[in-house]
Amino acid sequence: MLRVIPKRNRVVVEGVNMRTRHQRPSQANPEGGIVTFEAPIDASNVMLVCPHCKGPARVRRRHDADGTLERLCVRCSTPIPVAEG
Repeated sequence: MLRVIPKRNRVVVEGVNMRTRHQRPSQANPEGGIVTFEAPIDASNVMLVCPHCKGPARVRRRHDADGTLERLCVRCSTPIPVAEG
């Protein structure tokens, strides 16, 4: 994920929703030409990636014996760890 826009509930994901814009030459960009960039998408359209399946995963939550919540992949029932940072 490149950027999060919480006020509009949107995110910018690398390589998703690519847009092109034609720009005329300026002092900042003397060449001009066609510029490609990622546009924001709604946050509800973003899914986690299961480390075991290597694909998009729907998530189920389960309480462990010690009472902590654990995220599980619906397809393979493998725990999905929380990303650090």
